[in-house]
Formats: sequence, structure tokens, C-alpha cells
Amino acid sequence: MSIMKEFREFAVKGNVVDMAVGIIIGVAFGKIVSSFVADVLMPPIGLLIGGVDFTNLVITLKAAEEGVEAVTLRYGVFLQSVFDFIIVAFAVFMAVKALNSMRRKEAETPAAPPAPSAQEQLLMEIRDLLRPK
Repeated sequence: MSIMKEFREFAVKGNVVDMAVGIIIGVAFGKIVSSFVADVLMPPIGLLIGGVDFTNLVITLKAAEEGVEAVTLRYGVFLQSVFDFIIVAFAVFMAVKALNSMRRKEAETPAAPPAPSAQEQLLMEIRDLLRPK
């Protein structure tokens, strides 16, 4: 089997396509959550703790010199990323929890018994006709 044919079979399998769609949606969802955290949640939190903008929180390890930028430890950006992660993880957890509860409800609902086959139907009619009245 040629490599291209083998790759084509691999790429068109449902799992690969589903995974690609999930990754694309996840990236878009991550951008939305990052914007929500940075633009909606963090300003009020910064205001509550004294107007601190987390992205500006840095520790200068070496001051800037002529032609050389300062060496800084930007822990505020790290904190921002941690908040983003926590919110994304919580949102994904809630989505998975909702899906699991819907699946459990479907599993709890008993399926309707299958309709009797034509042969069974005929035998039931014969039984009913032979039953004493």
C-alpha cells in the first residue's frame, strides 16, 4: 500500500476529523476565554486590590543599559495565564459534566420493547382465536 493511500485512509477516519474540529473549536474558545479574563474579569479584580494591572507586574533583574533592554521577570503575565487556564479548565469541566449527565439520563430511560415480528404477530392471532370464549 502506498504511503499516500495509507495517509488518506488515516486522515478521513472519523476520529481524526473529530479531533481536528475539537482542536479548532478549542483554540477559538481559548481566545474567547482569554479575552473574557483579560478584558472583563481582571479589571475589577485589579481595582479591588488597588488598581493593579497584572500584566504590568514585573521584577527587574537587570536594569536597562545603553543599547540593551532590561532583564525582567514578568510574573504578572504568568498570573494572567494561570487565571485563563483555571477559567478554561472550569468551563470545559462544566461542559463535560453536562454531557455526562445527559448521557446518564439517556441510559436511564428504558428503550421501548421491540415490536413483535410478523411470525409472532400471526401466532398471537392464532392463540387469541383458539382461546375459549
